[in-house]
Amino acid sequence: MGANGSSYPHSCSPRIGGNAQAQQTFIGTSSYSQQGYGWESKLYSLEHGHERPTDRKKKSLGLATLKRRFIKRRKSSRSADHARQMRELLSGWDVRDTNALVEEYEGTAALKELSFQASLARAEAPSLQRNLAALYQHKYCTDVDLIFQGTCFPAHRAILAARCPFFKTLLSSSPGYGAEVLMDIETAGIDVPMFSALLHYLYTGEFGVGGAEDTRLQNVDVLVQLSEEFGTPNSLEADMKGLFDYMCYYDALLSFSADSEMIESCNERGAVAAAPTAGSGCPGTPDEDLRAHKAILSARSPFFRNLLQRRIRTGEEMTERTLQTPTRIVLDESIIPRKYVQVILHCMYTDAVELGLVLRGSPSAGSLGEVQALVSGGRGASTRTEEAMELYHIALFLEFSMLAQGES
Repeated sequence: MGANGSSYPHSCSPRIGGNAQAQQTFIGTSSYSQQGYGWESKLYSLEHGHERPTDRKKKSLGLATLKRRFIKRRKSSRSADHARQMRELLSGWDVRDTNALVEEYEGTAALKELSFQASLARAEAPSLQRNLAALYQHKYCTDVDLIFQGTCFPAHRAILAARCPFFKTLLSSSPGYGAEVLMDIETAGIDVPMFSALLHYLYTGEFGVGGAEDTRLQNVDVLVQLSEEFGTPNSLEADMKGLFDYMCYYDALLSFSADSEMIESCNERGAVAAAPTAGSGCPGTPDEDLRAHKAILSARSPFFRNLLQRRIRTGEEMTERTLQTPTRIVLDESIIPRKYVQVILHCMYTDAVELGLVLRGSPSAGSLGEVQALVSGGRGASTRTEEAMELYHIALFLEFSMLAQGES
């Protein structure tokens, strides 16, 4: 009584007869049929000579791993062998030269770490946006008064005109320092806090510093109507770069002299004339003077701000408004050489340091470049490193930290 192999559902039995190459192996499960005693099997056949799916997967994984190894080896063979190159370089060197090279590398690494720690320790330089926010808050050197719903908003004509087409058109019809301009805004729902937030946006490129007016300005319909009436401004950086390039509504002139007594005398007396009057003794002509805006000078540099505030306390500001003339500021060229002023002004308006704006030519009188030229035997041209060093010291004198950190 032996058990028939076919009675096991998972048995494997080869067919008898036929070509050996055509033989098949049947693997599957069977279900019992009540109509007969036969098996209805669900069978899967695998021809001899074909691979199973699991075998193919294993082989593909093996090939992928082998391929990755070849790629890794090829990449590593292409990369530079720095250790080998260094050994070849130093193979013919004297021990003292090798030690000197090691000390140089160690000194460079220490200097880099020191520079990094110094950057972490010093205070962050205030950006143009931050300085303009302070300018709007403290109202330094304002030259126009906007009247809205009975409230006066002292502002700066040049900044508003550069940032907003609406104000550019409106202010062109009200020339003169200290002009009062009545604001008639067609957009409904604008109150005093919202108008203040709108001015803050024109100065800084962002709405307010928090508060209820910011929430109300999030109303999309109001913003759309304001943009239609006032126009959509460009980025703050782009508009300030345009203000630097064209100097619209400039109200300051920078002159230069090497006579310290004359400089003090001119600054104390105001020196407000656009061109020196006969016998005034103040240097400069319209072609030699550099244009600027008192608002930007006072916002970016405490040195200029204190100078301009002193002129306001002495009454010179009222004289300038009466004469409708820009303020002349006479600078000591032995401290602030004229050739660097374009770089300084460009950084004040854009936060970018461009050494390419340094005026080339003979060194300025009394400047570091002239001293170096005399020591070197008449060499007149300063290197970029020397110019950067001199600009750094000028930035410290002007208390203009953005320029100082850009040069360090």
